[in-house]
Amino acid sequence: MENIDITVLRELLHWRLNDKAAKLVTVVRTWGSSPRPIGSIMAICDNGKVMGSVSGGCIEDDLIRKNTQNPITSQSPPEFLKYGISADEAHRFGLPCGGTIELFVEFNPDIAALKTLIGHLDQGKLVKRSVNIQSGKVELAITTNPAELEISGSSLINTFGPEYRMLIIGAGQLSEYLATMALFNGFAVTVCDPREEYVGHWAVANVNVVTKSPDDVVVDFKPDARTCVVALTHDPKLDDLALLEALETNAFYVGAIGSRRNNAARKQRMIDHFDHTDTSLAKLRGPIGIFIGSKTPSEIAVSIMAEILAVKNNVQLPREMEVAIAKNALLIVENDDLNDENACKTI
Repeated sequence: MENIDITVLRELLHWRLNDKAAKLVTVVRTWGSSPRPIGSIMAICDNGKVMGSVSGGCIEDDLIRKNTQNPITSQSPPEFLKYGISADEAHRFGLPCGGTIELFVEFNPDIAALKTLIGHLDQGKLVKRSVNIQSGKVELAITTNPAELEISGSSLINTFGPEYRMLIIGAGQLSEYLATMALFNGFAVTVCDPREEYVGHWAVANVNVVTKSPDDVVVDFKPDARTCVVALTHDPKLDDLALLEALETNAFYVGAIGSRRNNAARKQRMIDHFDHTDTSLAKLRGPIGIFIGSKTPSEIAVSIMAEILAVKNNVQLPREMEVAIAKNALLIVENDDLNDENACKTI
């Protein structure tokens, strides 16, 4: 499943190329609770079709109603709309806790600018899109720094990035569950496994499957700040070399499946044989996932995906949710219970 922003922009371009009038709506400010973050976009066609969202649904319904009552004209300048100013209005539009949301509406965005923007995104580039608030004129600039939406002077600036990418080492059952979840969360997924017996049974569509040596694949993949690398084979010959290459990149997440003992052994191998240190291995995650008591491949995939999304979204999870720490705590409790039981037997 493609990144939602790119999906919205593609559909908007499709409408415009087919002589359909359309609006691009962007969340520019929120106060209190808000269902969608600043920078979220949606497109509305003159036939009532919608792609993307700016709230939980009620605001979309009102925007569609206004679109029906006031047909789009190419001469219309951009405008700001605010919802949830009063508690009654916030309740009416489904905004939680009295939240308020402000939107920026563009009428019939320029086709050439949309084509250029989507072309840059398809090439994996990060693009700063500046819109003149009075005229609606769009300027595009390639950038290397992700940024939050801002209003600067007479321009509204929203930065669009390429899809987040996930590189999975290993094509087993756990990888299929994780790949499926990653696709639904807007990641472009590549699976690497040189073992024919695993690749031959891969069943998840829309995933790029490669069979080269994992370390070579990581080098070719060129992981960046929108990339995560997850090793799931349990085979050091495949996992370790891929992880070593990934640690030299800007990947926002690098991790491997395995027990606490196996992950400790992996780190020690890297220290003993590849001149790493505890400091240089600080980025390496393992055992990966958050502790939810998962035992089946599907539940373990949920655990891993949750941790990856937390890191992507800059959420600091409590250390007690880390698999190793949680299991160590459980072990202490189990040992204490066992000691209490043995003590009772001796009384």
